[in-house]
Amino acid sequence: MKKLAVFAAALLLFGCATTSENKMEMTADYPTLVKQAKASIAKAKSVGSEWRDSKKFLKKAAKAAKAGDMEKAKKLALKAKTEGELGYAQGVGQKNAAPWLF
Repeated sequence: MKKLAVFAAALLLFGCATTSENKMEMTADYPTLVKQAKASIAKAKSVGSEWRDSKKFLKKAAKAAKAGDMEKAKKLALKAKTEGELGYAQGVGQKNAAPWLF
């Protein structure tokens, strides 16, 4: 139970920290965001914790960029990057998870 509380607190703090970072990253260009998103997804996959929709967001971002909606494309790429980072944090946090015996 203590491990779960620590993990939840870490995610909460990580989420608060990424809010201001996300605003700064929106000024980055679209190809850079896509490159960062792919790297974070690969990192999450390396610990067996890739989230289901991460690559879907990248595909939607590519469609939006092709349509010329760069603001939407950046938001979706940033969302994919964030999911990769959170997936990695989850994989590392649950590396030694075991069934709970009550």
